[in-house]
Amino acid sequence: MNDFDQIKKKDGDTANVSNHLKKMAETQPYKRAVVYPAGWDEKGRIAYTHLTFLQLDQESDHLAHGLENAGITRGIRTVLMVRPSLEFFALTFALFKTGAVPVVVDPGMGTDRMLTCLKQSRAEAFIGIPLAHAMRKIYPRYFRTVKTWITVGRRWFWGGFTLDHIRQTLWEPYPVAPTRPDETAAILFTTGSTGPAKGVIYTHGMFESQIKHIRSCFEIGEDEVDLPTFPLFALFDPALGMTAVIPDMDPTKPALVDPEKITEAIANQGVTNMFASPALLNRVGTYGKEMGIRLPSLRRVISAGAPVSAANIERFSEMLSETAEIHTPYGATEAMPVTSFGSREILQGTRKFTDQGYGMCVGRPLEGLDVRIIKITDTPVEEWSDSLEVPRGDIGEITVKGDIVSSEYFESPEDNALSKITDGDGIRHRMGDLGWMDSKGRIWFCGRKNHRVITESGTLFTIPCEAIFNTHEAVFRSALVGVGEPPNQKPVICIELVKDGRKVDKDEVKQELLNLAARHPITEEIKTVMFHKGFPTDIRHNSKIFREKLALWAK
Repeated sequence: MNDFDQIKKKDGDTANVSNHLKKMAETQPYKRAVVYPAGWDEKGRIAYTHLTFLQLDQESDHLAHGLENAGITRGIRTVLMVRPSLEFFALTFALFKTGAVPVVVDPGMGTDRMLTCLKQSRAEAFIGIPLAHAMRKIYPRYFRTVKTWITVGRRWFWGGFTLDHIRQTLWEPYPVAPTRPDETAAILFTTGSTGPAKGVIYTHGMFESQIKHIRSCFEIGEDEVDLPTFPLFALFDPALGMTAVIPDMDPTKPALVDPEKITEAIANQGVTNMFASPALLNRVGTYGKEMGIRLPSLRRVISAGAPVSAANIERFSEMLSETAEIHTPYGATEAMPVTSFGSREILQGTRKFTDQGYGMCVGRPLEGLDVRIIKITDTPVEEWSDSLEVPRGDIGEITVKGDIVSSEYFESPEDNALSKITDGDGIRHRMGDLGWMDSKGRIWFCGRKNHRVITESGTLFTIPCEAIFNTHEAVFRSALVGVGEPPNQKPVICIELVKDGRKVDKDEVKQELLNLAARHPITEEIKTVMFHKGFPTDIRHNSKIFREKLALWAK
């Protein structure tokens, strides 16, 4: 019986992710839970501070009592705008313990989008750093529903509490709220990289299932040390019993990370597990190859957020031991992880097919998840029917049903209609991604549904077409866009060249790319090549290409 099953048995019909932290505080009280780079000594060496699992559990108890006294209790939607830190972890688990509902918005998505998300959440409480409070004073109309304000740090000209003021001084265990598995645990907003950001409702049962699947899929051990370069992923670490080492970086700009700081943290802290976006993987891998760096402590790297090229994987793998592997799980905020895949199978098996335009293989569905490929449509599908499925091998929309799937968006009936299908006693989520399933049960990702290009002669899919152009040595990445309206769109391939200091004859490269396209049936219709100095990408991972913006630019 695993930890998840023990907690279910102990708590009956209740579920609360903070129970995992309490269990870790009992079984490994003196293991470091969170490690934070606090500064530098006189020799320029990084100085770290930390909380053990026992300390983190007790600190979140201190704060949970204070939150309750301030009026933040079960069901209270609470905006949390705190940078990755010891306080971030303690506050998050304190909120879970009270049964309050953290509302998490990515600050890197831009002020306008962020404010829209905060207004949509209709939060009743707000916990943030001084900069976040200054923003809410500048834009007060977006926060009219908020009644309780807490500043993490120095309070200036605004009212409300400070974290130091509400924190209960004397420690006493906090009785965890007996939340139900189907009760809302958090609202996590998508980045809105392919449309308006949506608030995904996470239940306590969904969190429990994700912890179970992540531990099983990636074989997380008891002695793990994680470097989570994506803050939301870091929240799983205490529940999984992993030490979380907060990296010295701007989490909203992973593509601009200082590689030396990342490799230093891995070597200094004996990191065994790292989550990295493809952009960060590329930057650190390029640096590591140039400097001849080796990272023997790493057992696995998990890279997600956008397709990860085989070249990117191969380059980073050179820093790892022979037993280590890079995993590329597939999923979304609404359902994560859905499938997973390892670098050995990618580099030794599927890579050559990706380069030929088959799409990008993202692996097999995790145990217990039901993944089906359905006919492509932009209209709602109310109820599941087997007639929706396409024959195996055909491209369609990827759908998933299972315990890690969010059943609804927060107060967004239109988005629910477009993304959710009633399937028996559960909900099937439409991923908005296109792909196909091979004879081995593996899923091949072919791009976003709303990025497909519909021409007079047929439909072109982004990932398969782009892979053909990406094989050219001068191409860093490419993006297929459609100019005009379907079904009469003109396909245009946008090219971002490799930035290595070499001079490139663009006319010569253009002709070579057109010749390359003409040799493949899926790209022979593409007659227009345009060079772009640097693709616009998503804020969260700096890896998803904003093809909508490129389409306007190409037009």
